[in-house]
Parts: sequence; C-alpha cells; structure tokens
Amino acid sequence: MNRRDAIRNVAILMGTALSASTLAALEGCKSRPATYTLQTPETKELLAEIAETIIPATTTPGAKAAGVGDFIVTMINDCYDEKAQKVFEAGLNTVNEESKKKFSGKTFIELTPEQRTELLTAIDQERVDYNKRENKKKEDPVHYFQYMKELTLLGYFTSEPGATQALRYIAVPGRYEGCVPYKKGDRAWA
Repeated sequence: MNRRDAIRNVAILMGTALSASTLAALEGCKSRPATYTLQTPETKELLAEIAETIIPATTTPGAKAAGVGDFIVTMINDCYDEKAQKVFEAGLNTVNEESKKKFSGKTFIELTPEQRTELLTAIDQERVDYNKRENKKKEDPVHYFQYMKELTLLGYFTSEPGATQALRYIAVPGRYEGCVPYKKGDRAWA
C-alpha cells in the first residue's frame, strides 16, 4: 500500500471529514521539486502557527510538535494542482491581511493566542458561509481555509504524536474486540 492510500484509509477510518477536493488531491500525489513560495521560512512559520491555533498543545502535543506545518507544505506541493496551490497561497496572504485589518496592523504571527483563535473562528465562519451560498457553482474554487483545516487534521492524526498520544493506541493489538465499552469523552482509537 502506498502512502496516499494509507492516508486516505486512515482518514476514512478515523471518520475525519475530508472534502472531495482533498481526496482527489491524494490520488494525484507525485514528488516534484518545490517551486513556489510555501518553502520560505516565514510561510512555514505562519503555517505552523495556524495549525497550532487549530490544534493547540494541551495535555497532548499540538500541531507544531507533530510537524503539521511541514506536512501541509509537502501535501500542497506534491498533491494539489496549480489552481488549488494558488488558492491556498492567496489564502495565507488573506489571513495576514485580515489580521492587520482587525488587529491594528499586526500580522498573524504577532497576535496573542486568543486573537489568533478569534481571527480563525471568523475566517472559519466565512468558509461556512462560502460553502452554503445559494449561487454556488460546481467549478468554484474550494475556500482556502477548508484546505488549512483538513490538512491540519489529516497531518496531525496521521503523525506519531497525534496517533499515539491524542488517540488511544496499542502498538501491537492482541485480538479484535468488536464491542468495547465507550465512556463519553474517551479518545478515538488510532
């Protein structure tokens, strides 16, 4: 089984909601040289901070500890077509532009954790409204924040810290148990 099949199967097993565009992107993964702006240290730092805001460190490691920023760069570079890459890159610029508008000229990196959460919550609501609009056409691009959220979740829960510390994990399961008691609040299984 190759990596893209494994990631797709893990996402499906975990019940992670991935959009059709993300699943389609996984089908087209090819390693190729990076030729766009996602490779800059500033962009990687911004991606890592956005991912950490989506999945912060708590009693379990956050997205930065799981290396989700680098995962997103690799996925966008290797698996998404040029149109999706441009939407994603423009979205990163939009995050900083919205940050400067809302918080007196501060970039996303300069915000407090609470301000970052407030900004990303507003952008996520914009994504929801974008997806629910009445004049939506099939060929319309995916909202950039859809990619950020999905790739953050996919990268985190397929990483070692995410799969072994955020989810319940048994390295070598002894047997299949089809019926296991579940208590509200229990973590999902890796």
